[in-house]
Formats: sequence, structure tokens, C-alpha cells
Amino acid sequence: MREAITTAINGTCGRMGQRLLALAHDDPELRVVAALEARHHAQIGRDAGEVAGIGPIGVLVRDELPISTQVDVMIDFSSPEGTMAILPTCVARRIPLLIATTGHNAVQRRHIDEAMHETAILMTANTSLAVNVLLKLVRIAGEALAGKGFDVEIIEKHHRFKKDAPSGTALQFAQVVREAMGQQHLRHGREGLVGERPLDEVGIHAIRVGDNVGEHTIIFGTIGETIELTQRATSRDCYARGALAAAKFLAGKPPGRYTMNDVLRL
Repeated sequence: MREAITTAINGTCGRMGQRLLALAHDDPELRVVAALEARHHAQIGRDAGEVAGIGPIGVLVRDELPISTQVDVMIDFSSPEGTMAILPTCVARRIPLLIATTGHNAVQRRHIDEAMHETAILMTANTSLAVNVLLKLVRIAGEALAGKGFDVEIIEKHHRFKKDAPSGTALQFAQVVREAMGQQHLRHGREGLVGERPLDEVGIHAIRVGDNVGEHTIIFGTIGETIELTQRATSRDCYARGALAAAKFLAGKPPGRYTMNDVLRL
């Protein structure tokens, strides 16, 4: 029987970190050995299992990875600053790193790119397996319909507490469409007498309602017909389970850049 993959979680006390810990703890292929949070976080020193609501697991929340703790893979669901805090440790100890945090600036992204020469890194804006399959389907549709008079609109829905708009995933879909079809402009909503819709734009619309976990619809429409491709998340667990699948894939990989396409063999 294969030995369990020793796993560390950076950003343990956040909503996603807590679900990651709970699901990883129940997964026989994984063993959580480290739970990390920002320095001076209020939960430092507590049992990570208690923080996540699953009861004690014997792993304390810490602000750095103990040198004696052997880690096969690190999962980062924290903040750009949190990523930068753990990155040197992963580089020095050659720990494969899954970065599911978004919002890194250009300098931070350069440091991440440089780290890929020293350890395996998978950086993604969305760990949902369905979203990443949909990205592939959108590219296929865009390439097939390019130059054939199709408009493209993207509608994303999230909960009322989400701070950014549009979502990073919606922007990722827009980038895929632009690469496949050649549109030059993004249009964030419409208001007033804006005139006829030009073909060289991708429209993006952000909706914020209640507790919507996440929903993305990409519409390809022309005169006489429409295709709509949609992914709906009903629980944050889809992101956590996708991250755990990616972590299992990444453990033991040589230095380099990896993507969710590699995880899904797309």
C-alpha cells in the first residue's frame, strides 16, 4: 500500500483552508503534517483540527514550517503575502507547491517563475476540476467559431461578500476566448446608448447575490443560434477537492511549471 502523502496547508484558518484540512484529514492518501498561518494570527498555537471544526488532530497552527517536518507537497490558499512568506521555504527544501492564491503583482509573479527552476509549482486561479475542463471546452468552441460572426459574453455569479469583480476565473475565460478568437477589447457591462455591439469585444458581467458559491456561463451567439457553456458550484468543496487532486499529482514531481491541464491530462 502506498504511503500517505505528507501535506502542509498555508492559509489553514481561512474558509478554504479549513475545508482543505477537513477533507485532507479524511483522505487515506494524504496526511496533514503542517498547518500554517500568517505571523501573529489569532489562531497560532491552536490545534488545526479544532479550528476546522473536526476535533483535535495533533497538528498545531504555526507561522512557519518546522525544519523537522517532512513535507511532500504544500498547498497555498492564503494571500499574495502568504505565498511570498512560504515560497523561500519551498525553494530551499524542494517542496512542490500548489498556489491557489490569486492577486499576485508582477514582482511576486516573477519570484514565483524563478522558483519553478528549483521546485515543482502549479499555480492556478481556480482549482475546480469542472472549471478547468470548461476552460478547455471554451477554447475548442472559440477556435471552431473564430471568424464566423459569433459574439461572446461571459456572465459570472458569486456571493455578496466577494470583494473583486469580475472574478479571476471570468477573466481567465475571457483570455482564453481572446486567444482563440482574436477579440481586442473587454467590455465590463453596458449602460446608456452604447451603439451596436462590435464583434471585436468580449462582454463580462458580474452578479453578486446571496451565498452563490460560483457560477460561470460563456455564451457564443450569432444570428439564428446560441451556445451556452456553464459551470455551477454548489459547495466550496469542489475547489478543495480539486486542490487535493492537484496536490496528489504534484507530490514527487521534478522542478518546473505545471497546470490543472496536467492534473486532468487534457
